[in-house]
Amino acid sequence: MSTQQAEWHQALIEKYNYAGPRYTSYPTALSFQERFSEADYLHAVEQYPERNLSLYVHIPFCHQLCYFCGCNKQVTRQPQKADRYLEALTLEIRQRAPMFQGRRVTQLHLGGGTPTFLTKNQLSRLIEQLRRQFSFSADIEMSIEIDPRELASGMIEHLWLLGFTRLSIGIQDFDPAVQQRINRIQDESSIEQLMREARSVGFRSVSFDLIYGLPLQTPESFAATLAKVISLAPDRLSVFNYAHLPELFAAQRKIKSHELPSAGQKLVILQQSIATLTAAGYCYIGMDHFALPQDELAVAQREGRLHRNFQGYTTQGECDLLGLGVSAISSLGESHAQNHKVLNTWYSCLENQGSGLWRGVTLNDDDCLRRDVIKQLICHFRLDFSAIEARWPIDFCRYFAEDLALLAPLVADGLVTLDDEGLKVTSAGRLLIRNICMCFDRYARRTAQLQQCSRVI
Repeated sequence: MSTQQAEWHQALIEKYNYAGPRYTSYPTALSFQERFSEADYLHAVEQYPERNLSLYVHIPFCHQLCYFCGCNKQVTRQPQKADRYLEALTLEIRQRAPMFQGRRVTQLHLGGGTPTFLTKNQLSRLIEQLRRQFSFSADIEMSIEIDPRELASGMIEHLWLLGFTRLSIGIQDFDPAVQQRINRIQDESSIEQLMREARSVGFRSVSFDLIYGLPLQTPESFAATLAKVISLAPDRLSVFNYAHLPELFAAQRKIKSHELPSAGQKLVILQQSIATLTAAGYCYIGMDHFALPQDELAVAQREGRLHRNFQGYTTQGECDLLGLGVSAISSLGESHAQNHKVLNTWYSCLENQGSGLWRGVTLNDDDCLRRDVIKQLICHFRLDFSAIEARWPIDFCRYFAEDLALLAPLVADGLVTLDDEGLKVTSAGRLLIRNICMCFDRYARRTAQLQQCSRVI
């Protein structure tokens, strides 16, 4: 159970603000191997047949290019391009679904790209196909990411009638100058109207995505964005750090480096964001996530039930996660698996070989143990050694002697307290939880992997 908020310590943040994984999985995707086969995938599916199922469906299409974006996407104004994609997706659904007969689907998330690129008819066909092939729970949680700039009339009500219960809206920033620089211009009044419509039809949860570190952002301009966000009262918020990697993402080359806020300004923006949102009543869940106290994420964290997977923080941690579509990642049994990231390759493999599988990893016992440790830390900011020892035949301090030695400087700096019973992340350490988790990550000791990660703040 964790109710403590984060505490800002400038010197410590500057000291520890180096690259590290986000831990949506352990091992992370950087450890996935192409030798992971369809036979490995089937074995993973069969490990825990009693588990419920969470579905993630990737829709890669967008109407417009956002210059900051590093997602797997296809920018097009031609809705018919989605027809071929949906045909291939239907093929994958029909190929995968028989493996999960008898399992209940308790969660569905459509991400992208922009899932609402699909027309109402296309979305209806997709959901109908999923419902036909899988066994949906009566109280299933269904969420979808939407782009408020390109939303068909009546789409919100249509989503509700299809069974969606949660909306995730990409805001990024309300400042017109910033929007212009990132090629994502959207009218504030349209967001207000969208929120009114979502609440009126019955959506029980709406989340906003914001990004700090974008061109022309200042602490003052982002404070104005936060004020507008708070007035709209979303249930959840993600405040992401913009990582400028133009060598990896071609679209980011359209962003002028000299217009980006400095490292110091970014830290000020983050600091004031945490202070502003917590003062407004939001709970700091961890990493870049905030939620109102009555939201299911906040409740799950207080009750010790919070989990983390490829979709971020979740209340559905005891499910297997099945990813469908190009680049989608699954977490099944003691394995992770990912589909091909290149659309035409995914099409070809799916149509010619019956599977879009690209790579994955099968966890050994050490991986599973460390996954448990990291999940407890990143979700609940504490670790009970006896609880780990009850699940695993180890003496914690002896098994993790090298890891605890790596943790010692963080203990000395007041980020963690350590005694014979366990460790607790302090309020100063919550913002640096990724650094703390890295002490228990044997793969993170390979510096080549860390070079592909963003800074922790």
